Formats: sequence, C-alpha cells, structure tokens
Amino acid sequence: MLRHYDALGLVRPSGRSGTGYREYSDADTRRIFHVESLRSLGLSLRDIGRALDDPGFATSGLVDELIRQTEARLRRETELLTRLRRVGDADPADWEDVLSVVALLQDLGSVSAGKRQSAALSSTGLAPDALAEAVLREPAPNVAGALRWALAQSDGDGLALLRQGLDSPDPQVRRRAVETIAEIPHEDATAVLHDALASADDVVRRCAALALGARGVVDAIPTLIDMVIAGTNDVDAADALGGLASGETADGIVSRLVERAVESQSRLRVTQGLADIPGAAATRALTDLTHDEDRSVALTAQYILGRRLHS
Repeated sequence: MLRHYDALGLVRPSGRSGTGYREYSDADTRRIFHVESLRSLGLSLRDIGRALDDPGFATSGLVDELIRQTEARLRRETELLTRLRRVGDADPADWEDVLSVVALLQDLGSVSAGKRQSAALSSTGLAPDALAEAVLREPAPNVAGALRWALAQSDGDGLALLRQGLDSPDPQVRRRAVETIAEIPHEDATAVLHDALASADDVVRRCAALALGARGVVDAIPTLIDMVIAGTNDVDAADALGGLASGETADGIVSRLVERAVESQSRLRVTQGLADIPGAAATRALTDLTHDEDRSVALTAQYILGRRLHS
C-alpha cells in the first residue's frame, strides 16, 4: 500500500535509510492517516490527492456526490438482499427451483401488465411477502386483483408488509394495502382492519369498515353511518349496517342515522338504508319519514314501509 501511494505521489517518504528503506516523518504519518480517513468516506485516490494538495478543491460538491452514489448503491444492495430473501423464502429444492422463482419475480416486475398478471396467477411457489410487495406497487386493477387472490390463499401471511403499506406516504399504496387486507379471511387480518378504523385516510377507514361490517364487527358501525350520511359507498355501507343490525344494535343504528340526517339528500339515503334494518325502531322511523317535507323522501319511505308491512 505504501509503495502504491509512493508511486502515485500521494504519500512520499521524507527520506531513505542507508539500506534503501523508506523513512516517514511525523508529517508523513499524519498524511497517511488523512489518506486512510478520506478513503473510508469512499473518495478515490485521485480525489484524495486533490483534497490534500489543492486548497481550491471544493469539498461540498464531492461529498454530496458521494452521498448520492452511496444511496444508489444501498438501494441496489437492498433490492438484491430482498430478492435473495424472496428466493430463500420459497425454499427451493434445487437450482431449477431457484431459476423458476427468479423468473416469477422478474415477471412480477415486468413492464407488461399481461405478463405480471400471468405471474400472479401462477405464483403459488412464491412467499407471501413477495406477493405483498408486488400488490403494493401494482397499478393495474386486474393484476392487483390476481395478486390479492393469491395472497388470500396464504392464511394471513404477508400481513406485516401490508400493515406497513397502510402507513405509506403514497395514498395509492395505502388503498392497495387495505383492499388486499380486506380480502384475507383471517383473524389477524381482521385485527389489522380494526386498527385501520382509526386511520386518518378516509379511503382506508371506509374500506376497513365495509370489510369489518361483513365480518360482523360492530365497531365498524360509526364509520358505516358516516358513509351513509356522506353518500360515499352509501349503498354498500347500508347493506353492511343491515347485516350488523339486531336487537339493541338495530335500535342504536336507527337512532344515529335519523339524528344525523339533516339535509334532504342524507335523509333520502337514510330512508333507503332503513329498508334493510329490522325491528320496530326502523319501522317507526320510516313512518315518520313518510311525512317528510321532501316529497322524494316521503314517497321512498312510503314504498319501503309498504313492502315492509306486507312482507
């Protein structure tokens, strides 16, 4: 190393012994340590020489460039590490299996949506985490649907990455994450959806509420009521409320719907939603709505009440 530095003119010894050995002064030794320190930052030997000998050599631009190069290298290494882990997760029996997994991973990252969908439908050999990563970045609805189907067969595996997706700064990633979790019929997925009811993202919160309503989770009721009042997926939300409504729960749902229905459009949506809620409370609310000042609300209530009384 010292011979190399000497040949480059980077660190020249101050003298030579009578037998030809290099002799380094204290200043030479300090320069050697300076060279090694700058090498530890990733500088080339050429740039190190300029940094030590050229007073006008700017540090900020070079350091910024080193930061960019290091970040790019870390991204490449992280991608390689992830790919290796996905191959290992597939537990290949031989190199033929390794090549098959690599081919599937490459197809899932293809620019062709058709190739990605084909890979998703034949991805049974892949680990759930690989599928979760793919669905979170997948923009094509048909491909995302195939990936969600594949993940739904995984018995809750892949949920850790999907949970992280719910906190992504990208709203599209958050949407894909909650839609995928909603299709996983596993109690761990239900727990994640329950936590998602507190999300600040309206799309995440509403999708979670619809999925939880279908699973009989009454904690979804407040969000489902909000959806009916706001007119956002209100038909689906009303269906979910109808499935959750029984006994005192039904009475509470009716009470909250009616007290929130202030505008005529929200009263119409509430009237329609009451059609699937059993019990005397819903019947009384519909009776009151037959006298509503908005004719469309009153006529809708009369029609629903008539069908209700003759069913």
